[in-house]
Amino acid sequence: MDIDDTDREILDSIERWAERELRPVARKFDHADEYPDDIVEQMKGLGLFGATIAPEFGGLGLSASTYARLVMSIASVWMAPVGIFNSHLIMAACVQRHGTDAQKRQWLPRFASGEIRGGIGLTEPNAGTDLQAIRAVARRDGDAYVINGTKTWITNGVYGSCFGVLVKTDPAAQPRHKGMTMFLCEKGEGFRAAKKIRKLGYKSIDSAELVFEDFRVPAANLIGGEEGRGFQQAVGGLELGRINVAARGAGIAAGALRDALRYAQQRETFGKPIAQHQAIQLKLADMATRVEASRLLIEQAARKYDTGQRCDLESSMAKLFASEAGVENSLEAMRIFGGYSYSTDFDVERYYRDAPLMCIGEGTNEMQRIIIARQLIERNPV
Repeated sequence: MDIDDTDREILDSIERWAERELRPVARKFDHADEYPDDIVEQMKGLGLFGATIAPEFGGLGLSASTYARLVMSIASVWMAPVGIFNSHLIMAACVQRHGTDAQKRQWLPRFASGEIRGGIGLTEPNAGTDLQAIRAVARRDGDAYVINGTKTWITNGVYGSCFGVLVKTDPAAQPRHKGMTMFLCEKGEGFRAAKKIRKLGYKSIDSAELVFEDFRVPAANLIGGEEGRGFQQAVGGLELGRINVAARGAGIAAGALRDALRYAQQRETFGKPIAQHQAIQLKLADMATRVEASRLLIEQAARKYDTGQRCDLESSMAKLFASEAGVENSLEAMRIFGGYSYSTDFDVERYYRDAPLMCIGEGTNEMQRIIIARQLIERNPV
């Protein structure tokens, strides 16, 4: 898919930055599970916290198509930093697509600059894929709402300061989604990060539990200014989120292919590079095909998103296939590297640990299959 010269310059500069700044430090930060403060400051300077925010609010205004390419490029080097600005941009998208004019003017410029960073608070200890099962509640009290509840697995939970938080303003509503509302919540009295969650992969990036105890949020922070629209706002944001996760999975798949292809031409057995053994060639061929197929599915979903068309089918297909491609390619890279794949001196073990999260985040792949099937039936009635 063609992109204009400006977007090409942005993509080229990001690719150079990832190679220059991320690749040399990724292993160190990942193994130490240390938050990359300097990298975050660089991302602010590059405008990544405003990547998809409209230029009128200080953002880069990238299309979903260009944004997906950008994400894939970074994730092929180190996936984790992408989560820092993607979760933030899902929150920003909720405001940009559903907020009042006053909310857009107040929040989006500060989101775009990175002055305020945060994410999206949906998941709870007993509610993940089934968002309608959330228990966090908000009750009206004068010119504010009082929120009580817990959110978990929230990216940027420790270092972020503002979150789009989904709660129930009418727990008795039927159907349940009509009682759900989204608020912009800034940390303060009654709102804190309770703990950082330790993880197998996706390290250096804080995933945390957020606790709300009689937290007062101004009524003016109700996104869109009307109760009962939070579920639709959250689901709409997940379309961009799933395109992003697909791009991350494809990035991991591409990184695993790149490293495996290089290693297979350097490592020799039985007097020749292992790339000349048919068993290895079959693996490389399948890996490359998964990367290209993932790219095409992502482009299809992003193109629909950019034109304002419904894209839950396409984004689910892209997320499903590309995230599984990341898992499969990382495992095949491990096999090609052989015993060295278990060494922390190579990046393939990080790809292998990071990839499975893409099959879980933004809706499990089992749920993506259900969405795909339901949309196929709805779009092709007999």
